[in-house]
Amino acid sequence: MEVEGDLETLGEQLYTRIYPKHKDNAGKLTGMLLELPRHVLSQMLQDEALLCAAVEKACRALQLTQEPSRVTSKDDDDVSVSSDSLGEQLFDMVDVYNTGHSQKITGMLLEQHKDAVLSLLSDPKLLEEQVNVALETLKKQKERTDLLDADDTEKLGERLFSLVEEIDPLHANDITGMLLEMEATVLQELLSNPGMLKVAVQKAQAALDTGQ
Repeated sequence: MEVEGDLETLGEQLYTRIYPKHKDNAGKLTGMLLELPRHVLSQMLQDEALLCAAVEKACRALQLTQEPSRVTSKDDDDVSVSSDSLGEQLFDMVDVYNTGHSQKITGMLLEQHKDAVLSLLSDPKLLEEQVNVALETLKKQKERTDLLDADDTEKLGERLFSLVEEIDPLHANDITGMLLEMEATVLQELLSNPGMLKVAVQKAQAALDTGQ
């Protein structure tokens, strides 16, 4: 209940600031901004420029939802311009949510059928749901990539260590650690080229000797 109270207070403060310049749409604009993260809302209330920029974005998005004719009145011969127009309008609306991934999310949403994109432009609630789904997808992709990267590095390290150990068992740990600082593509070459690996190990041995 406390969180709801906080949100209600933020909403009242936002509405009070928005109303003087946007009497007709103050309620809708406030509702759109309240979808943003709590810390962003707090910043807006302390920074007039930030608030004005967010309200401007919300106004553009609201205007687009109220003017579907701008999207649907294009001729069939003008498909490319229509697609560009859709993309621009969708980007403006997605950008209101300040996700930090407006470009990627817009691209993901534009992969849908044109009719589905038009629905998003005319239904802010549906758009919000789609933005959240896209954000979740991006988050999972990043987690998968991070896991794969960590897994690949670990496997590379194990393979490299076993080869380095055959050349210099005494300093295998230190040398492998030094070699793992190289680019992944270089490491792959070392694993497939014994001569190249031997040279790299000798360089690492020399660096170790100098360090001691």
